[in-house]
Amino acid sequence: MRVGVLSIQGDVSEHLSIVEKTLKEMSIKGNAVPVKNSLDVDALIIPGGESTTISKIMKKTGLSDKIKKTSLPVMGTCAGCVLMDRKHLGLMDMDVERNAFGRQKESFEADIKIKGLRESYHGVFIRAPVITNAHGECKILAKFENRIVMAQEDNRLALSFHPELTDDTRIHRYFLSLIKK
Repeated sequence: MRVGVLSIQGDVSEHLSIVEKTLKEMSIKGNAVPVKNSLDVDALIIPGGESTTISKIMKKTGLSDKIKKTSLPVMGTCAGCVLMDRKHLGLMDMDVERNAFGRQKESFEADIKIKGLRESYHGVFIRAPVITNAHGECKILAKFENRIVMAQEDNRLALSFHPELTDDTRIHRYFLSLIKK
């Protein structure tokens, strides 16, 4: 199994590291690889970073069109969540508001309840977006302060927070389980 991490900007090394850790924990043969222009992977993670910068570079390199056309499982965290919405890549039937929790100084950590997880998950929110609407087949998996912070549509996950900045592999485990299907 090859799990690609979009390597334009953002938390690339953190995602590569936690994917490798998760593959090992789950006894899955595979590796995490940086993706710059090819989608020769079994799944893709679009990391946090600066969504405008990532979007511009994806368009310039043609990667944006490749991602729009793929049926690969995709997980977007923070800026990746923004890019997965209807206005950008259109990978999920949802609307997202950038920096909805505020700027850098309003960043925070909080325990959140995620559907399917027995224990709460410690989320790291950095200039975090919010999913303002989930339409059609897009299911809400978690809210914080009555705002949507995690959603799923088919084999795609969008998160307002940064699971790669914790040692908790449960979200990456869930994402890898979507790849196997």
